[in-house]
Amino acid sequence: MTPITEVEGRRLALSNLEKVLYPATGFTKGETLHYYATIAPALLPHLRDRPLSFLRYPDGPGGQLFFAKNVPPGTPEWVTTAEVPRSEGPARMVLVQDLASLMWAANLVTEFHTPQWVIQDVVRDPQEADRLVFDLDPGAPATVVECCEVALWLRERLAADGIDAYAKTSGAKGLHLVAAVRGSSSERVTEYAKRLAVEAEGAMPGLVVHRMTRSLRPGKVFVDWSQNAARKTTATPYTLRARPEPTASAPVTWGEVEGCGAPRELAFRAEDVMSRVGEEGDLLAPLFELRAAGQLPP
Repeated sequence: MTPITEVEGRRLALSNLEKVLYPATGFTKGETLHYYATIAPALLPHLRDRPLSFLRYPDGPGGQLFFAKNVPPGTPEWVTTAEVPRSEGPARMVLVQDLASLMWAANLVTEFHTPQWVIQDVVRDPQEADRLVFDLDPGAPATVVECCEVALWLRERLAADGIDAYAKTSGAKGLHLVAAVRGSSSERVTEYAKRLAVEAEGAMPGLVVHRMTRSLRPGKVFVDWSQNAARKTTATPYTLRARPEPTASAPVTWGEVEGCGAPRELAFRAEDVMSRVGEEGDLLAPLFELRAAGQLPP
């Protein structure tokens, strides 16, 4: 029998709570839902007004993974949706605006992926961005330790243009840099990010590559600038990932980035993230301060 839970006045059917999603640790679906309910005050602002892409893994990371952008079949009528322009034609996508919608989506067992713009901006300009992101992806034998070195360089380079960057783990192998921006199209942010990635490769040719070509990446950090494109998405802060263990994309301090000497130091599981948020709050909260948003240089 599927238990029915009421969340903020909405009735939710939560299924298979005892099912083990992460066999390496025995972490269950019920624990996954508890994580999202606990982390919701920090997570929801990062989801709100951003069309959600689902990377679903209902049978755990060892099972089938599938990516979906359109509103899933059976979505409750009270879940907010929005029509989003796409090159192949408009599509209707989910917006997770509240706790009830978050718990409904979490029950589907999904990674949360969001774009670098919010839906209000689409009404004015489909290409207007409010975030800049770099996805730092290490090619073995490089690890997140090398990503940290690159992140520190990019932080200084962005600061030189008046842009404050914040860091989070990807929840997988790498590191994400995020900054609030204003007054620029997604296309322009993408061009700027690519320029900085090329500069980083020029400054650290033995460590950085800005092209996706697999043969160039062993032992280097791929600075992925392309996720700034309007059609692209990035793992949302605090989302659990479809990995052997229930690791999350966790905000980190620059002190942690500077001091990182081993990959395990920047690997955070669900229980770690809940504890960190309980003690420190959302380290990415400054991204929501309008005065903190930087403007790209001419």
